[in-house]
This record gives sequence, C-alpha cells and structure tokens, in this order.
Amino acid sequence: MQTLRAAILVLAVLFCLTPWASPPLALAIGVVIALTVGHPWPEANARVTRILLQVCVVGLGFGMNLHQVIRAGSIGIVITIVSITATVLAGYALGRALRVEKTTAHLISAGTAICGGSAIAAVGPVIDASDEQMSVSLGTVFILNAFALFLFPPIGVALGMSQMQFGVWSAIAIHDTSSVVGAASRFGLEALQIATPVKLARALWIVPLTIVTAAMFRRRDVRLAVPWFIVFFLVASVLRTWAPAPPAFFEALTSIARTGLTVTLLLIGAGLSPRALRAVGPRALILGVILWAAISVLSLWAVMAAIV
Repeated sequence: MQTLRAAILVLAVLFCLTPWASPPLALAIGVVIALTVGHPWPEANARVTRILLQVCVVGLGFGMNLHQVIRAGSIGIVITIVSITATVLAGYALGRALRVEKTTAHLISAGTAICGGSAIAAVGPVIDASDEQMSVSLGTVFILNAFALFLFPPIGVALGMSQMQFGVWSAIAIHDTSSVVGAASRFGLEALQIATPVKLARALWIVPLTIVTAAMFRRRDVRLAVPWFIVFFLVASVLRTWAPAPPAFFEALTSIARTGLTVTLLLIGAGLSPRALRAVGPRALILGVILWAAISVLSLWAVMAAIV
C-alpha cells in the first residue's frame, strides 16, 4: 500500500510539472489523494511544503522590479492595520458568543487576520495551544483557503476587477500565501506581481501579533519567528532590478517558481489530515466563515472604492 501511495503522489507531482496543471486543479488532486489513498510520508509533508513554498516565493522575486515591489507593498497599509485589529477583536467577541474555546478562537482569528497556517504556527506555541486546538484551527483555515482559491478568480471576473484591484483584494482576503499566489496567478500576471508583495508585507505583522498575543495571554517567554524568506524575496528583487543578467534568465527562474507553487498546493492538499477535518466542529467553522466573509466583503468594498 505504501508503494502505491508513493507512486500516485509521484505521478501527481509529475503532472503538476506539465502545462495542463493549474493551482486549483493541483489542490483538488491533493485533497483527493489525502481523502482516498492517503499521503505516503505525512510526517515529512509539512516541513517539505513549508520549505518549498518559501523557496518558490523567493523565486517570484526574480520576476519583480524592486520599485514595483515597494510600490505594491505600500498599497493597503491602512486597511491592513485596520483589518488585522478588527479581525482579532471580532474573533474574540464572536468566539465568546459562539462558545468557541478561547485559544482556538484566537488561533482562527490570527490565521484569518494575517496569513493562515503561518500565523497559527507562530502564535500557537506562544499560548501553549494543544494539538487538537492547532488541528481545529488549521483545518478551518484550510477549508476556507480551498474555497477562496476556486471562488475568488470568477468573482473578480464577474465584478470586472482590474489586475491591481484583484491583486490587492486576494492578498488581504485570502489566508495563506500559497492560495493567494494561486488565485492571483490564475487571474493574471499583473495581479500576481501585486498580490505577492502585498501579502508578504502583511505577513510581517506576525511579529507584532505574536507580541500582542503574549501580552493577552500573559506569556513572558516569547520566541519570535522571523520570516527570513521575505528578506530573500527582496534580495531576489534587487538582483532582478540591477544585476547584469539577461531578462530571459530571470523569467526562467520565475517560471520555475510558479510551477513549484503548483506542486506546493498539491502537497498542501495531499497533507490534509482527515483527523483534522473531523476535529473541526461546527462552531469553529462558523467562526472562521464569519470572520473570512467579513474581511472579504469589507476589503472588496475598500478596493472597489479605491480607498486602499
């Protein structure tokens, strides 16, 4: 059985390297694998996925001029601050109203406010979250990420959104970086080039959120996880802007990174734990849906009204 699982996963990875694969399709294939035959190496999947995602995000930096990155990253700073604060506070209030355990409610709020699984992974140890609380939070975020990856591009098309509008909206309203990149790349290259730096700028808020979380839960020994891959992304952008290399070289690196992100989404789907999904109770899922719907609608309004 282990050999069969490995063969299926390898074939799925090879398919993701072809022109016929797309981010939503890769995620769907991964979920099917997880819920049928299962992942052959579940223990290693999370680590491999995290490293591959970070490497591919750095690779996207080779396709972006530094001036473009700075300009895009500065978009939506006000709405970022407001949305993060409002999401955490709303999550606390809704969690109490829905009788969701305090730690789980905070993890879901943190994941919704900033960058999904990365925020949950950073905040969880600070508040001594249990494996079950982490599983519930990550499962909730995963479900909503999967829906966003499929739903956002058609919504953007239906509303006649520009590449810039969709890039900003997806970076604010979709939880994980991988799904943001997947949705934006499906919408268009310019949307991808805007969504990536906006999302990475948002991810930097993990550090202050971790500090605030420690204060809220009265923790003193806080270890801050510095997202170094964002620094390397900027280094790649600097090289793209000033390094004496032909544009075709950087375009090849960017193309490899986009393909790698498709593989990443496959692995994220394949690493889905049925146990984690079963642990997601209706109250936690309702909390996640309400928070996600609120930030999606409000950020959409702000983007369409051009106030970001």
